[in-house]
Amino acid sequence: MTVSDKKLREAINTLKDSGVRITPQRHAVLEYLLNSMVHPTADEIYKALEGKFPNMSVATVYNNLRVLREIGLVRELTYGDASSRFDCNTSEHYHIICDDCGKIVDFHYPTLHEVESLAEQVTGFDISHHRMEIYGKCEDCQQVETQKH
Repeated sequence: MTVSDKKLREAINTLKDSGVRITPQRHAVLEYLLNSMVHPTADEIYKALEGKFPNMSVATVYNNLRVLREIGLVRELTYGDASSRFDCNTSEHYHIICDDCGKIVDFHYPTLHEVESLAEQVTGFDISHHRMEIYGKCEDCQQVETQKH
């Protein structure tokens, strides 16, 4: 059994334990996200699956993503543009975002809990979470830029 097969089985068990029905479309959205490393938008997921499910609508994809997010299997990423992106990696990690093409890549670094603790002490806030984003130009966009010159 591959790692993605194991993750899919664990996610399906989480859905079952939560009392959520596992429709073929929901299964396909979940499987697509687990195998995707590009943090897709709902429209990208819809386009990837429409050949397999010609009667599925974009609304169905959004509804499935909402259910998966509420259960904790998916994180919704909202960055500069209007489109939310979705990430099946719910572990604590950060993202690097390309200024040119919008590509998002996972970046694993020890979490900054000491920053949260200091922020609580200095401000009196009860900190719930933080988000760090790193921006730059991905390798593909750098190569395009190099080829232009």
